[in-house]
Amino acid sequence: MTPTPLLVLDVVGLTPRLLDHMPRLKALGQSGSRAPLGTVLPAVTCAAQSTFLTGTTPAEHGIVGNGWYFRELGDVLLWRQHNGLVAGDKLWDAARRAHPGYTVANICWWYAMGADTDFTVTPRPVYYADGRKEPDCYTRPPALHDELTDRLGTFPLFHFWGPGADIVSSRWIVDATRHIIDTRHPDLALCYLPHLDYDLQRFGPDDPRSFRAAAELDATVAPLLDDAKAEGRTVVALSEYGITRVNRPVDINRVLRRAGLLEVHTQDGMEYLDPMASRAFAVADHQIAHVYVRRPEDLEATRAALEGVPGIEQLLDDEGKKDHHLDHPRSGELVAVAEPDAWFTYYYWLDDARAPDFAQLVEIHRKPGYDPVELFMDPQDPYVRVKAAGALARKKLGMRYRMAVVPLDPSPIRGSHGRLPTSEDESPLILCSTPRAVSGRVAATDVKSLLLDLAGLR
Repeated sequence: MTPTPLLVLDVVGLTPRLLDHMPRLKALGQSGSRAPLGTVLPAVTCAAQSTFLTGTTPAEHGIVGNGWYFRELGDVLLWRQHNGLVAGDKLWDAARRAHPGYTVANICWWYAMGADTDFTVTPRPVYYADGRKEPDCYTRPPALHDELTDRLGTFPLFHFWGPGADIVSSRWIVDATRHIIDTRHPDLALCYLPHLDYDLQRFGPDDPRSFRAAAELDATVAPLLDDAKAEGRTVVALSEYGITRVNRPVDINRVLRRAGLLEVHTQDGMEYLDPMASRAFAVADHQIAHVYVRRPEDLEATRAALEGVPGIEQLLDDEGKKDHHLDHPRSGELVAVAEPDAWFTYYYWLDDARAPDFAQLVEIHRKPGYDPVELFMDPQDPYVRVKAAGALARKKLGMRYRMAVVPLDPSPIRGSHGRLPTSEDESPLILCSTPRAVSGRVAATDVKSLLLDLAGLR
């Protein structure tokens, strides 16, 4: 038995509202099938993708967000890359039990490093010893790195995230996927398309610029859809979450600090979160925040500090976490859920003059929480573009540089996600090129079994 080849597109942020601006993907669902897709709490990339690939919830696979407080290290870490963090039976493990020799290509789905896939491409900067960070990617097998770079150019990291994030990164990923399918013919190709994440967070999901972004991505993915059709490859397109309009940043860590629960330490006039000394602090992740409470006797004081804070809709305790399948040791003692029009900042300093220098950088690994403001250059700094040009000149000369252009004002953000959706228009979708393959509402935990069925492995 030869498995049916699959192409699975993770179209981040895809919703019914946006699909109306994406004629190629819309036609895929019309000639094939289409259904609403349930998501998980938190509705964020790492948690949702891990659910799709394991068929289990965050309580089981352990990915409780895009990052969390590593209690054993005393440090907050986001955007780790090793697949060993994800517990459970992966899609490719199940496929190989049914069909030994089943081959898988992962092009930019998360937790790619260390995964038992045959072909892997994932963003991975070069971190030079002098502190410079340069764009690059990690591949498996290693020879694929130079093959893709020679053909497509260096992975466009600064178009993948930051103020310069745009269609260039998704175009590179599409071209890499086309090349790998054409030259390696994997049974399963996973392709991550981040483009809708950018303008929807910058401008909101109902802004004309977001609709243009949807049309732009649709045109970019069209050649890949043509390739799949010509090859007879079944296509599945799904989304992890829908993005909702927001206008209220919630400084949850500042609330905890003013209540005497969060502590900082100071170096060179800059304040740094001290998670090991804090009685309570939050790891902000879009519209979800894991609140870590060091001692049980501080739980009620923490709850009292956060209850009634404008923008916080719920505080999930042990029972609430269990109800939402988020009861895992990596979760906070409390989990804060924002109101639909609110989102959580990671900010913990009370005076911008005391902010750490990384606060104005695109620095996803040093910030103790997610920072969507990295999508902007500081509009209050009249010299921001001059500074950026100077930093870029130093970079091109091989010198150390600091691209300190990110604002400390969170108010420009207009889109967020993470809580469970409240309307169909802003809920995720699943599309399939096969008629009647999906119907009703597909649960995120059913995606793994659905893909095995489409491959003919069950």
